[in-house]
Amino acid sequence: MLESHSKKRPSLHPSEVVKAARDTQRLTTSELANYICDDFYELHGDRAYGDDAAIYGGVGRLDGRPVTIIGTEKGHTTKENVERNFGSPHAEGYRKAIRLVEQADKFKRPVISFINTSGAFCDMEAEDRGVGEAIARSMQALGRLSAPNISVLIGEGGSGGALALAVTNRVWILEDAMYSILSPEGFATILWKDVNRANEAAELMKFTAKDLYELGVVDEIIPVRQRGEAITKEHLADNIKTMLIKELEDWDGKSAEAIRLAREARFRQF
Repeated sequence: MLESHSKKRPSLHPSEVVKAARDTQRLTTSELANYICDDFYELHGDRAYGDDAAIYGGVGRLDGRPVTIIGTEKGHTTKENVERNFGSPHAEGYRKAIRLVEQADKFKRPVISFINTSGAFCDMEAEDRGVGEAIARSMQALGRLSAPNISVLIGEGGSGGALALAVTNRVWILEDAMYSILSPEGFATILWKDVNRANEAAELMKFTAKDLYELGVVDEIIPVRQRGEAITKEHLADNIKTMLIKELEDWDGKSAEAIRLAREARFRQF
């Protein structure tokens, strides 16, 4: 039985959330895709430059319903993280996401995004290849999608790199995940010129699931503990699957215009 989202549940201290959100053993997008789908086929490349392993995506069936899944991907080991660029996509990663969203729109498939990134990669090569424009186009593609879309923050949700996949009808968050404009270290460096004040910055930033729910930034908090104990990855994935099935059923019968207008209204409230 799923526990409901609840602002009454004891909340973690922001510094604890940062540590938990960066845990390398968290569920990844690829694991979730294969847990929740009856079958799943990964798709590669942006058809322009290359394949960015920091974005994982493809097509699967969720309880018999065709869906597109896209997400930022980290690894569990140092080798895997290096291969995935620590979950920080280049421009070609977001262009791959755009391609998958446009394909989903053509076939009226719902899109599910899983997000765990400290942000888009920011070096000269990323800028040369147009990462800023790719992020903007990804947000635009999700915003005009004619099928419902749902994003789930499963770890770090950093800056535009996370928002690029989160312009969705519904935004959910794991209770030990975070969503913020930048990292506490970046915040402390900009505000006080002192990275050692990151924990202090974390308390000011309002990026915990409870804070975000109260602010209306997220619509649902997904518990990761039951009776004080951490639930297994399989149990968590099963809970997410149950929630997704119900949510998509709730959108059945709604027109493309109604879906787009609902999404637009969600973001206009800010």
